Amino acid sequence: MTACDVFGGGVAVITGAGAGIGAGLARHAHRLGMSLVLADVDGAAAAALRDELTAAGGDAIAVICDVRDPDAVADLADRAYRDMGPVRLLVNNAGVEQFGYLWDTPVANWNRVLDINVSGVFHGVRAFLPKMLAEPAQAWVWNLSSIGGVASVPLQAPYIVSKHAVLALTECLRLEVQLAGHDDHVHVQAVLPGAVKSNIFESAGGVDDGTGVEAAESQREAMLDIKANAMDPVEAAAVVFEQSARGEFYLLTQPEYVSSAMADRAQVLASRVPPQLRTKPRFDPHRH
Repeated sequence: MTACDVFGGGVAVITGAGAGIGAGLARHAHRLGMSLVLADVDGAAAAALRDELTAAGGDAIAVICDVRDPDAVADLADRAYRDMGPVRLLVNNAGVEQFGYLWDTPVANWNRVLDINVSGVFHGVRAFLPKMLAEPAQAWVWNLSSIGGVASVPLQAPYIVSKHAVLALTECLRLEVQLAGHDDHVHVQAVLPGAVKSNIFESAGGVDDGTGVEAAESQREAMLDIKANAMDPVEAAAVVFEQSARGEFYLLTQPEYVSSAMADRAQVLASRVPPQLRTKPRFDPHRH
């Protein structure tokens, strides 16, 4: 079946929907005929996207939500089911970046990354999954990991740690849904974007002082160079939706080069070779 067959007419809830791949997923979901709950800590961004989609004939609401707050995420779930109906697709997407040597990283920045990128996914699962399990209708949960979830990258340790954690969380969650006997109608999938245009690098945290300030900003510039040639978020969303509709578990925005990273990771673990520094980014954003 196509993504339109699977998702058309359903309700999608997307966290971090105000920009980047979250907004791309929302725009493509709208094209498929889905109703949207656009959740973001940036209320203005979510409202602007809501206005764009409703002006184009879509059905969407915007909700200010900080995914670090479990009560706020629970309220988001209650509002989605009350105002829009049963949720067919939950996308736990909200995420932030961090640059710099790990030993220079401010404690507040470490906590911010883990609270948003990992605990935000956990709060989404706790708030929405029981409601999905109680409904007989088919439902999907997408958790946003990253190509970084199968890589080791210096000067981005908090982010890389968080994306490894989200991938493990999602793999375990899939098994738990199966163990509980609900895998016939609730489908858990991991999204691993490669290089997709967003503002995550500009808004990323850095370090306050020390010799690592220059290194942190140099890494930011390197990531911005990759962004310049990255994939359009709506194009990425279309790829992800079609893979999901086919029943795949690992949803890859650029299947060739994300799969290459996964194979490299498997080889590293199998051979027990320590991580090696590279003189340039391993992954080529031109390879889709």
